[in-house]
Amino acid sequence: MAAMKAVHEQNNMGLQISSKDKDQTHHRSSSLVLVEKIDGLIRVYRDGHVERPQIVPCVGSSLAPDLGVTCGDTIIDKYTNVWARVYVPRKKQQQLPLLVYFHGGGFCVGSASWICYHDFLAKLASSVNCVVVSVNYRLAPENPLPAAYDDGVVALGWLRKQQFAGGGGEWWTERCDFSSIVLAGDSAGANIAYNVAVRVVTPTLPLKGLVLIQPFFGGEARTDSEKYMVQPPRSALTLAASDTYWRLSLPAGADRDHPWCNPAAAAGKVEELTAARVRVLVCVSEMDILRDRNLEFCERLRNNTKGGGGGGGGGGGGGRKVEQVVSKGVGHAFQILDKSPLSQTRVLELISHINNFIISTCSS
Repeated sequence: MAAMKAVHEQNNMGLQISSKDKDQTHHRSSSLVLVEKIDGLIRVYRDGHVERPQIVPCVGSSLAPDLGVTCGDTIIDKYTNVWARVYVPRKKQQQLPLLVYFHGGGFCVGSASWICYHDFLAKLASSVNCVVVSVNYRLAPENPLPAAYDDGVVALGWLRKQQFAGGGGEWWTERCDFSSIVLAGDSAGANIAYNVAVRVVTPTLPLKGLVLIQPFFGGEARTDSEKYMVQPPRSALTLAASDTYWRLSLPAGADRDHPWCNPAAAAGKVEELTAARVRVLVCVSEMDILRDRNLEFCERLRNNTKGGGGGGGGGGGGGRKVEQVVSKGVGHAFQILDKSPLSQTRVLELISHINNFIISTCSS
């Protein structure tokens, strides 16, 4: 309980701002030179000062009882303040697949405690019947890449320690099947899941699969959807915002053809996933500026699958199976930010696809 309290205190620091603090912040900001901004989300000043308005509420770990999910926070690394929110279904007592999730936000904003992620992942844990560990990693530009990847690797190492801790482990570990681990995330979180996987995967590591929802990749050459996809005024991701996120998160001097941004530049990494037989589900949104880049990524995965074929579901052969689903009529981050009736229908479909993928992946 003390550790969970510490997480909440750390998580809420800076969110409760007094009028005096606001005056000081305004005075400080007015005297600084703004170098990067995404309206409503982040402002970065020349001296390194960063402001993130609380556009999305942060919430504690409590959930409605009728969801049938127990939730709690736990510290992964107290030195870097990396922590996780864990969701455990109550309805079945056998060991369950473990889904390690990374939130989106262009590597620069977002939190495992954002209400949109809290609600979505609680629903996912309940519907898919898996344990979800939602990792709260360090953000750029204060911690540029590869900090988020490092935190993901540390989180997996921490999970392995929990696996062998016996009775001294976390309260939820006895519910986990540590031989059935799936990495997942949306947007920048999907990028993190992919890059963590290619760092840690070996033929002996029990990493079963990847669920990549609208993975945030880029490149210097524009795709058609990046150039021509018309976005509504309050779109979750515009081309200008995408470019800003990459400038803030990539190493100094790197462009969008850096391997962390453009996986086509990472020679040999896909083959390592193939050798380890990691299955991949890529979830694409039809109205997302990332649509074409996501589809190109799927095609590249299929082409690097030994003995694999094309087609909508991908090929398996001697390597990995690649699956893709396209959510019609919805845009980037619809599953957490869009409450329209169409979007809610697509969310149910998305969760069904993830459920089927995890069932087939973890039973193989």
